[in-house]
Amino acid sequence: MNYILDTNILLTYVRDNVVTQNIENELNLITGNHNLVVSVVSVGEIKSIAKQNKWGERRINRLNDLFLDFIRTEINTEDIIEKYAEIDTFSQGKLTELPSDFTARNMGKNDIWIAATASVYNLELITTDKDFEHLRKNYLNINLIDLKNFK
Repeated sequence: MNYILDTNILLTYVRDNVVTQNIENELNLITGNHNLVVSVVSVGEIKSIAKQNKWGERRINRLNDLFLDFIRTEINTEDIIEKYAEIDTFSQGKLTELPSDFTARNMGKNDIWIAATASVYNLELITTDKDFEHLRKNYLNINLIDLKNFK
């Protein structure tokens, strides 16, 4: 399979605890034969989290080791930029060619970049974030993880 992992899933893997082990046992994301993609947006987000929380050397090394298993995608492509604009417009309920059946959604801008990348490259998004749900039908394949099920 071809997956893109949202920042929240990456954080779970960096923690390397029982939840991480249970997710990996069920999904085999790292140990399986998958194409794993990480957006440069998630890389920036998680590095900011690391700095803000003053991660130690062990956790930083775990993060860097984790990134070795991923293909890193940029967002500076015309296809992704156009898809970003489309998804943001759709989320606001203002995309005339694809009317929405929900009230306007204010997604985080980083989430829109990740969704645009997943959509353009037809990657299944692994996330714990329900903010992507309204995009499922038209833009994304989503595997929504409820971490409570993995404790």
